[in-house]
Amino acid sequence: MYYPFFDPTMLHPSMLLLIPALLLSFWAQMRVKSTFDRFSQVRARGGVTGAQAARMLLDRFGLSSVPVNHVEGDLTDHYDPRDRTLSLSDAVYSSSSIAAIGIAAHEVGHAIQHSEGYAPLMFRNRVAPAVGLVSNMAIPLFIIGFMMRGQFLMNLGIVLFLGATIFHLVTLPVEYNASSRAITILNGTGALAPDELNGARSVLNAAAWTYVAAALMAVLHLVRLLILRGSSQDR
Repeated sequence: MYYPFFDPTMLHPSMLLLIPALLLSFWAQMRVKSTFDRFSQVRARGGVTGAQAARMLLDRFGLSSVPVNHVEGDLTDHYDPRDRTLSLSDAVYSSSSIAAIGIAAHEVGHAIQHSEGYAPLMFRNRVAPAVGLVSNMAIPLFIIGFMMRGQFLMNLGIVLFLGATIFHLVTLPVEYNASSRAITILNGTGALAPDELNGARSVLNAAAWTYVAAALMAVLHLVRLLILRGSSQDR
């Protein structure tokens, strides 16, 4: 959505379509920050850190070969399926907060998905490299086609952006499933007491809304491109 040159379509009334997604994105970012900040101040009674919880859960599911690394940044936690590594951010790796343990378990959920061949994750992994390339080309191609009234370039841009939209939609079940797994696998481990699981669940639910906002933005932007293509035929 970041254009390298002036985009005349920004003056089109279809821009109004994006307002709900922008508002949801802003709300989701505020919610995830406030929820994380709240539960990052609550130390889990079990006393284990995010890194220790991740290591314990990985070993429990036969994933002792997956290393738990420390990565700099704020909420840069991720599981990398390419080299099967799990990385935890500054606020998670060494923290024994409810929020840290919940996020660490979420990333373990991704590692378990990978080991089990969870279909949505496997599909996302396969298309991710291509999506990263074509999504950067989609909007510029469409804008050039719109300015030149070239249907082929507009259609090509729409097809490429459709791939990015599908990627965002597939991400939703991947992330929600990882969060569901996180709460399930934490239960009974001692990393979090039963009454602390709700805090971890709140953090993960808040984070999930950022993916919902991204998916909604992609869908509405795709609709906008279709509207613009139709309007170009009337010029």
